[in-house]
Amino acid sequence: MRTKQILLALLTLLVGSSLMFAGTVSGKVTYTGTPAKQKAIDMGKEPSCAKQHATPVLNETVVTGPDSALDNVVVYVSSGAPDDGQVPSQAVTYEQKGCQYIPHVLAMHVNQELKITNDDQTSHNIHPLAKVNQEWNKSQPPGTPPIVEKYTKPEFISVKCNIHPWMHGWFVVLNTNHYDVTKGGGDFKLPNLPPGKYTITAWQEDYGTQTADVTITGNETKDVNFTFKAKAY
Repeated sequence: MRTKQILLALLTLLVGSSLMFAGTVSGKVTYTGTPAKQKAIDMGKEPSCAKQHATPVLNETVVTGPDSALDNVVVYVSSGAPDDGQVPSQAVTYEQKGCQYIPHVLAMHVNQELKITNDDQTSHNIHPLAKVNQEWNKSQPPGTPPIVEKYTKPEFISVKCNIHPWMHGWFVVLNTNHYDVTKGGGDFKLPNLPPGKYTITAWQEDYGTQTADVTITGNETKDVNFTFKAKAY
């Protein structure tokens, strides 16, 4: 019994020490130029969804915020983070509501459980266009249980609904838990990074990717900002 207590104490000490020297990378994603205007979506062919929206829904290919902020950008550690293989036990959820995908961009770890729900009064047909992982296409009538899936390889997967052509989103499957998706003001935060050299990647579905290298030496916070050039009209 005493041996177990000593081992537990040592383990607690080691975990505490690693967290003590864990750093953070944080920053903001912005744009320059004039992004294309978000177009209104006509849901007239699906009245049950149209009536859920007081104002027209806009497409989410490029979503901007105050002070030139850029939202729906996935920022993640693409190199340097130890791949400990610790898949989160909690599932991520992709919601179909008002004939929209919520969230528009859903990031997850390889082999993490994915649950897809249908909160609408109409059927949906969710079709992730995977190329590295196995492609599938499933119908989901209203009131049916969630669709449960997993992806075994990293990939950026475009998602569409074969019934409602305006529905579009993304699954971003990563080999790391060190990621964030900008929302509201373009901000991101990647905590709990042990000392080391890292490559940070920012991905936006229409503007592509940018990378930055950063070195963490202790329990510090390093600022990394990304600026994308907006595409012309």
